[in-house]
This record gives sequence, structure tokens and C-alpha cells, in this order.
Amino acid sequence: MGEKDYVSNATNELKKVIVCSPKYYVFNAINEITKSWMEKGETEKNEKMVQEWQTLVDAYKNNGVEVVEVEAHKELEVQTFARDFGAMIKEGAIIGKFRHPARQKETEIYEAKLKELGVPIVARCNAGCFEGGDFWMIDEHTIAFGLVDRTDKAGVDNLREQLEKFGYTVVGVSCPSANLHLDMVFNIVAEKICIAATDELPYQFLEMLKRRDFKIIHVPSELVFKHGCNVQALGNGRVLGIENNKSVNEAMEAEGLEVIKLPLEQILKAGGGPHCMTYPVLRS
Repeated sequence: MGEKDYVSNATNELKKVIVCSPKYYVFNAINEITKSWMEKGETEKNEKMVQEWQTLVDAYKNNGVEVVEVEAHKELEVQTFARDFGAMIKEGAIIGKFRHPARQKETEIYEAKLKELGVPIVARCNAGCFEGGDFWMIDEHTIAFGLVDRTDKAGVDNLREQLEKFGYTVVGVSCPSANLHLDMVFNIVAEKICIAATDELPYQFLEMLKRRDFKIIHVPSELVFKHGCNVQALGNGRVLGIENNKSVNEAMEAEGLEVIKLPLEQILKAGGGPHCMTYPVLRS
């Protein structure tokens, strides 16, 4: 591994992550999932959220992943979704640009943590919007950006220009905006194996995956808002999944993967699962 190899694909062994506690999380009607829970009169229940989040942290530690915690700030209501401020490639960090004002202040806090960890920033979204939940490394040279609700064409075009010099090909993947981020409808769980809400994804993208010999595990659309696709690959055939998503877990196990099932329920009402709560710093 070269000294600058941070994350060169989606499935190498996960070694280091950044996370943030949901202790100050406040329900925000900025996604369809939380909006529907708020309409039912549901509240945050932060204590329960923190307990569930702790199972994620413990699972990382039990699987040899170094966990770096960013301090939660009371005024940043959605800060627990550490994934979204940016993304990581082999060369270093990409800093995104949040669409919603409620989240924009998170960037400087996460960026300060990267600086503390000595991680270089190699690209920055200066136009439009880009959030990390829309970022996937399809392989070591191809990056897919979701064009869903939080990342727009201007943001992708801006980053494409910056990433081409490292030799990356950038593709945009348009999905219905209710899906929020690409990681809600698509996830690479092991080398050449992905789970996908195929009815939510464009034909060209699915064809591209087939051409690259991906085994595509179909996830029905009704499981999207239950976070059926929002899992986290640990590498070496292990995946952090969600206890209640039985059919998805069984489908992954049928491919020979070991699924570590997290008892997440309350925190999912905030609109994100294990993938959303995790910023990967190192995979090797």
C-alpha cells in the first residue's frame, strides 16, 4: 500500500472510519422517511438512538476497524450522518457541499477532523451540491455519483473536472428524488456483488454493472425506506446489516457473505442506516 492509498474501492478491508453520536439528533423534515414519522407524531428518543448507534461502533471495533469519533454539536441536528460531508478516494478526501442549510456547518467540523488525522483534501465541490451518500467507487477507476435529491449536475460536473486528473471516470446516476441518496437504492457489499433497488435505478447503470460482471441482488422498492440497501461492507466477505431486513440479509448470506445484524430501529427513522452513519477513512 502506497503512503497515499486511502480508499481505492468499495470492498477492501475497512480499517478506519469517522462517526458521530446521535445524542443531539433532532427530527428534520428534510427527507421523506423522517417526514412520515413526524406526521405520525414520532419523536427522536435520543437515548435509544445512542444505544443503537453504539452497537454500530462496537461492531466496527469487534471487526478490527479503528473508530474516530467526531464530537456531536447540539446546534447540528443531523450531524450523526457522517457519510455526507464528502467522500474518500485513494488520493485523499473530497469535500462536498450540502444542499440544506441545516447541514452546511457540519463540513468545517468534519474537515477539521480530517486535518487532525493528516488526510489531504484533493477535491472540493465549489459549484452546485454533492453529498457523500451519492458516492460510489464502482471500481478503482470509475466513480458513480447519484443525481437523486441532494447532489446535482453542477456538483457532479464540478467534481468530474477535478477528479479526471487522477484518472477517474465519473458517471451520473439519476434516480427518483424521494430516494434521497444513491446509497439508499444501491450498495456494493463485496467484490463484484451489489444490492440494488433495480426498479429505482436507470437501465444504463444496471447494464454497466452487468458488463462489469456484478452479481446484482434485487431489492424491492418497498424496502428502500426500510434501509434495505443501506448496509456497510467491511471487506473479507463481511457486511454490517440491519436485523429487521431479513430478506436482504438472507440474499446476501446466500452469496456466502457473513452479515453482522445490527438492532437498528429508532435511528432509521432519522432517514439513514449503517452506510449513512459512516465516513470511511481507510480501506486496505
